[in-house]
Amino acid sequence: MSGTDVEQPGVVTVAAVPTAVVRGEVPADELPEFFDRAFQRLPRALAAQGVRPTSAAFGLYHRAPSATVELEVGFVVERAVGPDGDVVPGSLPGGRVARLVHVGGFDGLGASWDRLATWVQEQGLTPGEVFWEVYLTRPSPDMDPATLRTELNMPLSG
Repeated sequence: MSGTDVEQPGVVTVAAVPTAVVRGEVPADELPEFFDRAFQRLPRALAAQGVRPTSAAFGLYHRAPSATVELEVGFVVERAVGPDGDVVPGSLPGGRVARLVHVGGFDGLGASWDRLATWVQEQGLTPGEVFWEVYLTRPSPDMDPATLRTELNMPLSG
């Protein structure tokens, strides 16, 4: 299933927020393993510093995926974290963001990103360099992928 959007694309204004992340550049076919490793490591590092996540998990992409993907995987946190192994402080940018919520499996995310990018262009807006996904529904082995909800965020420049 490719997914169906539950809302129309729109523009919101968001504040920059601190994050705790694991950064990497990985082959595209190794993304699931990278996410799994990051989400095993992050809770322990946050607990050791007494820092709580304040958001669902996210993936921040530094460029369009190709054979490799350059990204940060983590959580928005209540305060900055100190480096702890591969867990490092980061941030999500503030400003105007084009947003769309994708419903369905991860295999349909590409089509929803294309839809959001087309909408941004049709509105005469200019996308920024990075973009991120917020995984509103926590995936689990026994869930129906059709129920996954992923928030797509495309910062706007200018």
